[in-house]
Amino acid sequence: MKIAITGASGFIGRRLQAALTGHSLAVLSRRADTRVSMGAAPLLWNPMAGPPDPAALSGTDAVIHLAGEPVAQRWTAAAKARIRESRVTGTANLVRGLGRSNPRPSVLVCASAIGYYGARGDEVLDEQASPGSGFLPEVCVAWEREAQTAEALGIRVVRVRIGIVLAPEGGALQRMLPPFRAGLGGPLGAGKQWMSWIHLQDLVSLFRHVLENPVSGAVNGTAPHPVTNAEFTRQLAGTLRRPAFLPVPGFALRALFGEMSEVLLSGQRVVPFAAETSGFRFAWPELGPALRHLLAESR
Repeated sequence: MKIAITGASGFIGRRLQAALTGHSLAVLSRRADTRVSMGAAPLLWNPMAGPPDPAALSGTDAVIHLAGEPVAQRWTAAAKARIRESRVTGTANLVRGLGRSNPRPSVLVCASAIGYYGARGDEVLDEQASPGSGFLPEVCVAWEREAQTAEALGIRVVRVRIGIVLAPEGGALQRMLPPFRAGLGGPLGAGKQWMSWIHLQDLVSLFRHVLENPVSGAVNGTAPHPVTNAEFTRQLAGTLRRPAFLPVPGFALRALFGEMSEVLLSGQRVVPFAAETSGFRFAWPELGPALRHLLAESR
């Protein structure tokens, strides 16, 4: 299978490239120095400037779209504009390129986020749950809507709503490890908010699963057993054999991250109903074994 990937330089994209052995990869990137695991030079594409060259997509069997401005930053007006445009306009331009390719890919796997659901307290959220309200849910709805337009081109579309991806080399866990290893970790706010997490290895396997099986629509990229932030804190500290009794108060998070702090303080209790129904089996469904595996990897 020939697979085109955007966002391949991110920590999900790098691991995904390495996992897609046996396939031919084409990496679309705005940078000529983007590392490609198979050694081929990347195909240049700026998602904000317009659709990719049709030749970059013609003859590919599948496209995995990961590119976009990071959400985990202080949400200034400029940052919110970059997040929205990179996700919504970038996806729209990609689909325009798919429409011009010949022959077209048969499947588009587009990253989305569990931010789609917004703040929902203890409500259990599968893929049929309605979207929430606020900036991030609105971005996710518009982002997924642009991806879905590829269905009119005869392309199977999968929207993977990614949760908190755990890996020592990137994402939330990488940022949490230094203070926790120093014994300075603790829950965020009251710690009652849900954390819908996934081991990076399982997320990569899920992308491969939806590529190779007749899955379509929304798929939650989260492990089957979400935990509260307080429980996550307890298990991470226990795995590291360090104390974790210094909570980060909500006002401090709001001072650091502004509006984005509400994502950290609210959370979502998301379950992967579509993935499990389609036959996907998680290697790391429980947090404790997942953390022990990840932290053993990082030593």
